[in-house]
Amino acid sequence: MGVDRGQSREVPELTELAELEALVRERPGLHVRYSEGFEHDASARSIDTESGLELPGLSVNPLDPEPWWTRPTTDWIARQLCQYKHLRERNPDRMAWVLRGHAVGRGPDSEPLLRDVDPVARLSDALLDEAERRYEERFDAGRGPEGYES
Repeated sequence: MGVDRGQSREVPELTELAELEALVRERPGLHVRYSEGFEHDASARSIDTESGLELPGLSVNPLDPEPWWTRPTTDWIARQLCQYKHLRERNPDRMAWVLRGHAVGRGPDSEPLLRDVDPVARLSDALLDEAERRYEERFDAGRGPEGYES
């Protein structure tokens, strides 16, 4: 769904958070997606599981920090990688990959939806583990606005 089918080339695998940060700084507009991979997404439909409606694009998480973000870029990236890591934990066939594409809307959780995507890189388990460690060390992970665990 929306993956550029001409991109059957092998994409690099990033193994360190510093590599991903350098890529994000070099190429603004990148996103992360947890799925069974870009080849799978090229032929699959993206469905909102609660409503059953087909989404007009792939659900992604932005890797560029927002203008109000004053902490290190690496903190933003680690947090973004950890927001949907549960998808990979529930389905080991899912992988984290970096992509760019054209925004066509927002999903039910206000996440960007992209079409005509181009795979840029795969993220290794080591990189995801590093991101999780950073997230847990530098954030009050899971704390909601009322002080409860979400």
